[in-house]
Amino acid sequence: MAEPEPPAPEGPPASAALDIAAVEIPEPGSDTQPAAVAPSSDFSICHAMRVDHELSLWGNLDRCPTLQEALEFWRGNEYEERHLYLARVGGMPAGLCSVTLPLRENTSTAGIDVLVDPAYRRQGLGRALLDYAEGRAVERGRTSLDAYHEVPLELVRADSDMVPARSGAGELPLNDLATAFASAAGYQLEQVERSSRLALPVPADLLAGLESEASALAVDYAVTGWDDRCPEELVHTYAELKARMSVDVPTAGLEWEREDWDAARVREEERTFARSGVQSAVAAALHRSTGELVAYTVLIWRPGVPASIAQQDTLVSGEHRGHRLGLLIKIANLRRAQARWPSARAVLTWNASENQHMLAINIALGFKPAGLEGEWQKRLG
Repeated sequence: MAEPEPPAPEGPPASAALDIAAVEIPEPGSDTQPAAVAPSSDFSICHAMRVDHELSLWGNLDRCPTLQEALEFWRGNEYEERHLYLARVGGMPAGLCSVTLPLRENTSTAGIDVLVDPAYRRQGLGRALLDYAEGRAVERGRTSLDAYHEVPLELVRADSDMVPARSGAGELPLNDLATAFASAAGYQLEQVERSSRLALPVPADLLAGLESEASALAVDYAVTGWDDRCPEELVHTYAELKARMSVDVPTAGLEWEREDWDAARVREEERTFARSGVQSAVAAALHRSTGELVAYTVLIWRPGVPASIAQQDTLVSGEHRGHRLGLLIKIANLRRAQARWPSARAVLTWNASENQHMLAINIALGFKPAGLEGEWQKRLG
C-alpha cells in the first residue's frame, strides 16, 4: 500500500476522467512449465509500475516478483482468487490496485493493495483506488481487510513520530507516507515485522561452531532435506507442519484461521514454484522415534534475481522446541543453498518483532536489520 512522495509535474491532473479496469491474465501453461503466452499490455504496465516502485524504494529488485512469478501469482488457484486492476487518468496509466480472496479458509478476509505512479500521487487517486478495491471485497462478503508495506531502515529517522503496533512489539514512522495513508484510511497497525539481510557466503567456521553447540541438544533428531519436491514418504507429515505454520507463528491481532494443508496442496505449491521459475531448498528435522517431521525451513531462489535468496517459512513444532532445531535446520539449508546457488550474495528474511527466539537465531547467523514491514487490518463488521 503506497502513496509516497509529491507528484512530478507531468501527466494529466487526477481531475481528468478516471477509469479503473480489470487486468486480463493469460491462462497457465503445463503443470510444471510457464505459459508461453505473452502478458497483456495492461499486465505489462502494472508489472513495470511495480518494478519502478521497488527500484525507487530499495534500489534493487530483491523483493520484487519477476514477470514470470507475477503472471503465475495473478492467475490464482483453487485456494485463493486474485484480481488486479489498472487505473488510467485521462487515458494514461496512473496506478493499480488489487484484491486477493482466500477460498478455503479465512473467507471473511481480503488482501488489499494500492500503488500510484509518482506523477499522480497526492491528488486523491490513492484513496479512489483504495475505495474501489475495498468495494470489490465488500461485494464478496469480506469483512476484514489486510494490507502490508515495507519501509527501508534508512528511512526511519530517530526523530520520527511512531505508530506502535497493536501486538505491543514494533512501530512504524508516521513520516512514511504509506503509514500515514493506511492510518488515515482506517487501517490499524496490528504487527510489525523486521526484515533482515545475511551476506553470503556465511563463514564455514561460524556455521560449524553453531552446529556443534546445537547438536548436543538434538540427539533425538536427524536433519534431512530436499530440493524442489518433497519425497513421497514425507509429504503427509510435511503438510501437517505447513498447516501448523499458519497459526503457530505470531500473528498478533490479525484474524487468520488455520490453513488446511494436505499432500495435494503441497504438490500444488511445488507446481506453482516450477511454473514461476522458482527453485526451493528445504531442510527439516525428523524425530527419530516417531519418524515424523517436527521442524522445517524453506529458502527460494529466482534465476531472474540471481544474487538474492528469500527465506520463507521456518517452524518448529511447539512440543519439540528447546532442542535448537530451528538453528540446526537453518544451518543445513544455508549450506544447501550456498552449494546450489553460488551466484547468491544475500539472504532476506522477515520476522515478527515479538518473535524474539527466531530473531536471536538469525542474529547468531549474521543477519543484519534491513527494514520494517507493517501488517495492517481494517475490520468492517
